[in-house]
Amino acid sequence: MATVGYARVSTTGQSLEVQREMLSECDKVFEEKKSGLDGNRKELARCLEYVREGDTLIVTKLDRIARSTSDFYKITETLREKGVHFKCMDHDFDTNTKTGKLMVGLLALIAEFEADIRKERQAEGIAKARADGKQLGRTRQVTPEFADRVKVMKAEGNTIREIMKATGMSKASVYRGLAAP
Repeated sequence: MATVGYARVSTTGQSLEVQREMLSECDKVFEEKKSGLDGNRKELARCLEYVREGDTLIVTKLDRIARSTSDFYKITETLREKGVHFKCMDHDFDTNTKTGKLMVGLLALIAEFEADIRKERQAEGIAKARADGKQLGRTRQVTPEFADRVKVMKAEGNTIREIMKATGMSKASVYRGLAAP
């Protein structure tokens, strides 16, 4: 049963020293300089892979491990499934305690509520945009005019590569243009 620390700062100009000092009693510490909003936090992924049943993952503050409630819940759910306890030093938050487990449950409900509200707002926005006659999604790259142009270029003996260069379009778009009715 190891204690594993995770320390993170958002920019390369910031220092990990304060967190290192607070986590100095941990058996192992994972550190990184990466924005919390970045989904590609390699050291966090390594840390979550490293911890085993009975271990305790410790952070100095909640915002060091996650920037949103839903992100935090996903991480704590992963830890729970692995049998790993979670402790936050700044908030005296520890899933070894009944209160800590209650807090994770409350945060999970809040995350679900936030997601539901976000979905509702998104659906309302899409409905309003459609009602206003706005086109949703990406602008079509392969228009009927483009399809006609690439068919003419191909009929004139141009290679796919030449058509790509002349139109500035990808190989897939050129082929879609050629296949268009």
